[in-house]
Amino acid sequence: MSPQTPMDGTRVVVSPGRTVLGVGATETVGTYADRHGTKALVVASEQIFGIHGDRIVEHLHDAGVETAVYDSVRPDPTVENVEAAFDVWTEEDCDVIVTLGGGSSIDTGKATGILATNEGSIRSFGVDKAGYEGVPNPIPPLIAVNTTAGTGSETTRTSVLSDESTSTKFIIVSENIVPDVAIEDPELTVSLPKSHTAFTGIDAFTHAIEAFTSVKSYSVTDNYARDAMNRIVDSLPVAWSNGEDIEARTEMMIAQFKAGKAFGNSSVALIHGMARPLGAQLHIPHGLANGLILPYVVGFNQMAAPEKYAEVARILGVADEDESTRMAARKASDGIEALCEDISLTAYLDDFGEVPAREEYLEVVPEMTQDAFDSGSPDNNPRKPTRDELEDLFVRVYDDALAPDSRRRS
Repeated sequence: MSPQTPMDGTRVVVSPGRTVLGVGATETVGTYADRHGTKALVVASEQIFGIHGDRIVEHLHDAGVETAVYDSVRPDPTVENVEAAFDVWTEEDCDVIVTLGGGSSIDTGKATGILATNEGSIRSFGVDKAGYEGVPNPIPPLIAVNTTAGTGSETTRTSVLSDESTSTKFIIVSENIVPDVAIEDPELTVSLPKSHTAFTGIDAFTHAIEAFTSVKSYSVTDNYARDAMNRIVDSLPVAWSNGEDIEARTEMMIAQFKAGKAFGNSSVALIHGMARPLGAQLHIPHGLANGLILPYVVGFNQMAAPEKYAEVARILGVADEDESTRMAARKASDGIEALCEDISLTAYLDDFGEVPAREEYLEVVPEMTQDAFDSGSPDNNPRKPTRDELEDLFVRVYDDALAPDSRRRS
């Protein structure tokens, strides 16, 4: 079990400076931008800017804040995205960043801010090169207008980017990149397609369960994670089935925010360590990669933290209170598979991702395994895998969930 209070010194609870939550929250973006600057760089994908951009720009202009726009963010944003956004920042002489979107836009905005106030290439700030807290100077003011219910990036000190030159992802972690303002308006998530409702929802659940079972968890993060998991189990299938259900969308917005605060102040672990290289190699959306891996890592971990996984199983509704801890813990992975089935998660592999033949996949398993270890995330896992065990987990994911004739896809 995790300690109920920090046992090895103090903890810093990282959180955005201010959070505005609820229907209509986007109307405040101009007010907060005006407090921090006079010209905003709006960072978004083309699709999201096309849906919500005019409204955000109008709110900024109404508050007297000028704008420049970078709207070429890709899913799993790249080094090139960051460099291009920074070029706009510099050329337009901006002084505040407004991100519009989910984790991809927010992480691009954070990384753009790093380049604005620090010397060096963005790759040089990855934890594998600079370590944790490797960003010397705070980024410019950043206001994150969230349009998904999954990543929690608006709450965290983390930015995840793709390096296409090596087909890998890298992580930047620093308190100096936490957004100043998070704007959580559930109305913006109504336009999410079912696929991305599923991906982001499972991403949020993964954040919560990994924070809950991490070796760095403690009472504060446990409470965030526990509440997030309960809300997701109740609301994700509803939001996926009926995207216009504003109550379910609101519950998911709250859940992902709490899951973000949970892992942002605890950690992610082996699932994310595996999902980053899997997503980079197969071009699978991050949340989908998490959901594919999740049941197998939970099964691998469950006897290393049986009390935690027993509670997860009970939250998922697959174990009774009168069942023994060990018996309940064994059911957690089944409950996760059922949640994934409720939102048809694996069916989206037909349209998202590039699943290779088994022989081709096996060739990159050693590389993905090394990338997972290099990320540092497996160190936070309740059970530390050996290299052979981690390679076996990657193979099991393929045989049981990725292959076209696999059990979870058939």
